[in-house]
Amino acid sequence: MAETWVNTAERIGADLHLELSGPGGRRAALIRALRDAVRGGRLAPGTRLPPYRSLAADLGMARNTVADAYAELVAEGWLTARQGSGTRVATPLRQWGNTASPGAAARIPKKAPASARGPRHDLRQGTPDASSFPRSAWLASYRRALQQAPNEAFGPGDPAGRRELREALAEYLTRTRGVRAEPGRIVVCSGFAHALRLLFPQVLRGPLAVESYGLGFHRELLTAASVRTVPLPLAEDGAQVDGLDRERAVLLTPAHQFPTGGPLHPARRAAVVDWARARGGLILEDDYDGEFRYDRRPVGALQGMDLERVVHIGSVSKSLSPALRLGWMVLPERYVDAVLAAKGEREAWASALDQLALADFLASGSYDRHVRRMRQRYRKRRDRLVAALAERAPHIEVTGIAAGLHAVLRLPPGTERSAVKAATWQGVALDGLAAFRHPRATTPVPDGLVVGYATPSEHAYGAALEALCQALPPG
Repeated sequence: MAETWVNTAERIGADLHLELSGPGGRRAALIRALRDAVRGGRLAPGTRLPPYRSLAADLGMARNTVADAYAELVAEGWLTARQGSGTRVATPLRQWGNTASPGAAARIPKKAPASARGPRHDLRQGTPDASSFPRSAWLASYRRALQQAPNEAFGPGDPAGRRELREALAEYLTRTRGVRAEPGRIVVCSGFAHALRLLFPQVLRGPLAVESYGLGFHRELLTAASVRTVPLPLAEDGAQVDGLDRERAVLLTPAHQFPTGGPLHPARRAAVVDWARARGGLILEDDYDGEFRYDRRPVGALQGMDLERVVHIGSVSKSLSPALRLGWMVLPERYVDAVLAAKGEREAWASALDQLALADFLASGSYDRHVRRMRQRYRKRRDRLVAALAERAPHIEVTGIAAGLHAVLRLPPGTERSAVKAATWQGVALDGLAAFRHPRATTPVPDGLVVGYATPSEHAYGAALEALCQALPPG
């Protein structure tokens, strides 16, 4: 096989010829050709390569073939790949030690352990597949929003958020999540962390009851606001809310407990609402991935049971992208003015144009279509994870998989730390369950791994699962 690819100047700024020849098929030939181009200095450090789709079209290859070649060269250290920056030739410092001259590049040291090069596979929880962002549909909504925006939209922003977005959110949340919403109760924010900053300590005081497993970042944020958090024990059916004592507020993830998984049991949902009514308490509902349900009937928002005792908080960080920095609070009426006062006289966090684009995205049905598409995609990824574990590690129990974007792998006692370390050596970034445990929690400490299956791109997911299985403790 002998082929020549002539790269256009529009791709990387200069013409480039790659000879595709030799044994091993087209993937192996492309890998050899790119290595030779880097060694010989024809591809200088920092050069941006064409997207794999474009290169595949130029070469007449399958997209997966080119994507796999890129992935292997990234793993070997020849190339680097970073979201938003594309695939580039690695710097000499990374690939060739301290040797900067292309002629010396042939003296390549032995490949460093995966941990020394940084993670190849990101299986951390909390982020969606960035490559699946609906760029075309979002661009169409943004254009419509920009064309139809009234002149006042380009002035100082309303701290409550654009009326168009609050109306669209009220319709969407009522229809899909059972939230009893109206625009006047909704305050737009930049995400869940921003919501906590607005509520504490300007509007609410501690102590705040929290689930014994949750994001340490949120606990640190509350501690910085001088809010003491009190952990609630967790059971199979959710937080044990009967343990609420002198706390006046409680933070819950009732649709899908983070990170252990599973919804709050109906009896406990009723119990915590009864507590709030009897004690004048307040429930903060983190609806962080309420749209992604797979094997169970939808669980409505807790706010639908009592709109004056629950603050419903959501965002698009899991459904669309954390880069948008758009979220919302549906507040009891008595807290609206206080939250707006805490936010300030002008909107300083969420772009008015992004708000208008999201309003159009919701009203046009694009958001619903995107969520349905991603629900199917993430379910398939979850199923691949479960199947891989059933085949390679049947002694590992997988839990928390009926909803959300991550799973919890229950490990044999005493193996969590070694499994996290083994994953690091395999180039896999993930978290142990202990990383999410409240420092004062009394719930028994199980060993486990929190595995996010949404972040890797489609072509890299199989390799990520293989690396994960190699890191698991034997049965």
